[in-house]
Amino acid sequence: MLRWEKLNDEGFTIAANIVNARSSSEAAGTSGNLVVGNLALRKECDKLEDVVNKMAAIVTKMERLMTSQRGLVDLEEFQFGTQGRKVPLFHSWNAKEFVSSCSILLQSFTSELRLKRVLLQEVAHNMNSDLSLVYISCWLHQPLVPAHGRLALEAVLLETGQRHLPG
Repeated sequence: MLRWEKLNDEGFTIAANIVNARSSSEAAGTSGNLVVGNLALRKECDKLEDVVNKMAAIVTKMERLMTSQRGLVDLEEFQFGTQGRKVPLFHSWNAKEFVSSCSILLQSFTSELRLKRVLLQEVAHNMNSDLSLVYISCWLHQPLVPAHGRLALEAVLLETGQRHLPG
C-alpha cells in the first residue's frame, strides 16, 4: 500500500504537469513552441501511463493473494468444517474474516485503477481548465478508496502483526 500511495503522489504530480503543459501550449502561439510543448506533453503522458501500469501490477498482485487466501479458506473448511479452525490463524480473525477484509481492499483498488485509467485517457485531451482540475483532484483524493477501505487495511495490518497498537 505504501507503494500505491507513492505511485499515487507521483501520478498526481505528473497529471498536474500535463494540465500545466496543456495550458502553456495553448498560450504559446508560435508553431516552434507548440512542437516543443507537444513533445513535453507526450513525455509526461508516457510517464503517467507508466505509473498506471505499475498500479495495475499492484492490483494484479492483490488478486493473486486473494486467490491464495480463498484457497486457504477452502482448505480450512475441508479440514475443520464450516466453523473453521478453533485457534484463529491471525491474532483474532479466522481466514474467512481475513478474506472478507481483503476483498474490500481489492474491490476498492480495482475500482480506483479503472478511474486512473480513465483519467490517464482524459487529462491530456481536455480543453476545459475546470474539468482538468477535477481530474487531478480525483487522482489525488482517490474517491473510490473509501474510508472503510483504509480502515480495512489498518485492521488487516493489525491482525497480521504488520502494525502494532501504540502503547
